[in-house]
Amino acid sequence: MSERGIRWIVHEGDGNTLEQVLARAGVDPEAVRDGRVFVGRRRALAGSEPVRVGAVLVVAPPNVPVDRAAALLGRSGDLVAVDKPAGIPTIADHAGAAHSLQTLAARTLGVDPRRIHPTSRLDRDVSGVVVFATSPAGAERLVQARALGTYSRRYVALVARSVAPVSGAWTAAIGRASDPRLRQVDGRKSVPARTLYRVCAETPQGPALLAVAPETGRTHQIRVHAAHAGAPLVGDRAYGGPVRITLVNGRVIAPARIALHAARVVVPDDRGRPWVIVSPIPETLLVLGQALGVGRAEWDGAVSCELPW
Repeated sequence: MSERGIRWIVHEGDGNTLEQVLARAGVDPEAVRDGRVFVGRRRALAGSEPVRVGAVLVVAPPNVPVDRAAALLGRSGDLVAVDKPAGIPTIADHAGAAHSLQTLAARTLGVDPRRIHPTSRLDRDVSGVVVFATSPAGAERLVQARALGTYSRRYVALVARSVAPVSGAWTAAIGRASDPRLRQVDGRKSVPARTLYRVCAETPQGPALLAVAPETGRTHQIRVHAAHAGAPLVGDRAYGGPVRITLVNGRVIAPARIALHAARVVVPDDRGRPWVIVSPIPETLLVLGQALGVGRAEWDGAVSCELPW
């Protein structure tokens, strides 16, 4: 199969089941298990599914190698914390399921991916803590924890420039943008959103280091709020963040990812006790920060500092 994927319209004689049509199209049947096959907009679940003439099949290309393991940060009862690298989705996307963090975590744990439930989602190019529940009760407990404010998240971010005041809350409502993949302040079907922030370091190059804590969980919330404040995240092309930075010495650096990391998460365990999970700052962000003049002490301060309420 082409590494760019295919689009196939089912004709008479192609077969009556998905696996028959895929064989006709020369597609590896493992693509179904990988979650890369769509019938219309619906992800196919089994090769035995019937298909009708005229149906449109879309097979996404393979993504990252599927033999990667997920780095576990810890386990507590029916919860598992995983360290997500930048560059992979939390759950299956249009390119399939095999490369998602959920699948990699399930493989590491030796369980079916459908048995673990992500209780938060990080964008593809964002890294850090993701907590999975291994039971429906655990998933429901963390849904309730979000409603009660006992599920807290601390992010660290490099933004294009500092903001004023140096600490506060961004409270603009967030809705859909004209591009269905993006969000914007006061977009369609807007819902309330609140993000706490504090400027922890400013640099001669322009960018600043922020500690950020979203109190709500809207899609792209931190990215949208920061951009609306005039300080888009470094590397965040979708929301106007710089993808090239010229240092005062003339050197040009091009961040390979969005400079946002979920560094600390606190959730209640199965006994109601707070479980604190920390993800180390990735080397890519430390190197980027060092080039801008942000040292390890500033990163550590951003993870641990108090935020306004």
